[in-house]
Amino acid sequence: MKWEGNRESDNVEDRRGEGGGGGGGGFGFGGRSMGIGTIVIALLGGWIFGINPMTILNMLGGGGGAVPVQQEQGPARPPPAGDRQAKFVSVVLADTEDVWTKLFREQGGTYKKPVLTVFSNATQTACGTGQSASGPFYCPADQHVYLDMDFFKLMQQRFNVAGEFAQAYVIAHEVGHHVQHQLGLTDKVDNARRKASEREANAMSVRLELQADCFAGVWAFHANQARSILEQGDVEAALNAATAIGDDALQRRGQGHVVPDSFTHGTSEQRARWFKKGIDSGQVAACNTFEARQL
Repeated sequence: MKWEGNRESDNVEDRRGEGGGGGGGGFGFGGRSMGIGTIVIALLGGWIFGINPMTILNMLGGGGGAVPVQQEQGPARPPPAGDRQAKFVSVVLADTEDVWTKLFREQGGTYKKPVLTVFSNATQTACGTGQSASGPFYCPADQHVYLDMDFFKLMQQRFNVAGEFAQAYVIAHEVGHHVQHQLGLTDKVDNARRKASEREANAMSVRLELQADCFAGVWAFHANQARSILEQGDVEAALNAATAIGDDALQRRGQGHVVPDSFTHGTSEQRARWFKKGIDSGQVAACNTFEARQL
C-alpha cells in the first residue's frame, strides 16, 4: 500500500501509556449474569473488527445499545512525530476523511469526522471500558474509533494476515460504522434489536457488519482513484483478512463447530464478498445489505 507522504489526520488521539481504568470482577448487564460462553462470543465479536464487545454483551443480556457513561479525559494528545505506525493510521484516517467528506458533500450532506484513539491495555470510552483483548471497535456515543495497534501483530500471529492494506481495512471498517452512525442507521438497528429475539438481533447485526465491510471497500475504491494507494497483492490481503475473521472461521477455531444462529458479523465468504462489492463498485448504494435478499 502506497501511503507515505500523504496527508495525516489531526483527529488521532494517543492514550498509550496512560493506563485505563475499569475495575469490577465480572460482566453483568440488564440484571442478567453472563456465562463464559456468552463472554467468548462477545470477545470474538471484538476480534472480528466490530463494535465494543460490551455492546454485544448488553444486547445478548436483553438490553439495547451501549449506555453512555461519564468519563474524564485530559487534553487530547497527538502521537509522537517519529512513530511510523501511528503515522500510518493517521494517514489512513485522513484518507477516509477525504473520501467520506466528498461522498457526503455530493449528496448534499456534511460528514462529521470521527476521532481515532490509540491506546494500550485499556481505556475509558463513552461506551464503557475498552480492552485491548477485545480488538478495535467504534463507540457511537462519543464517535471515536478505538485501536490498540498491537492488534495488527495479533492479526499476523493468530490469523496469518499481514500487509498494511489489511490493516487499513480494519480502520476503514470501523470508520464504516461511523458512517452508519452519521446516516442514522446505527440507531435504527439498535432500536429494532431491542424489540427482537436474540436470533433476529444477531441477524440484524450481521447486516450492519457486512455493510461496514462494504463501506470499507467503497473507501478503498475512491482512495485508489484519487491517490493510487493500491499495490499488487493489497486487495488479496484485505480479502484474506475478511475471510480469516468470518464468524464461521472464528467459531471453528474457538469451539470446533459452527452455530449459524449466533453469527453477529457474517461468514468468511460473506465478509469477503461484501468488501469486494464495495471496492469493485465504489457505490454506497451497492452496500444496502438491509434490502439484500441473499447476504
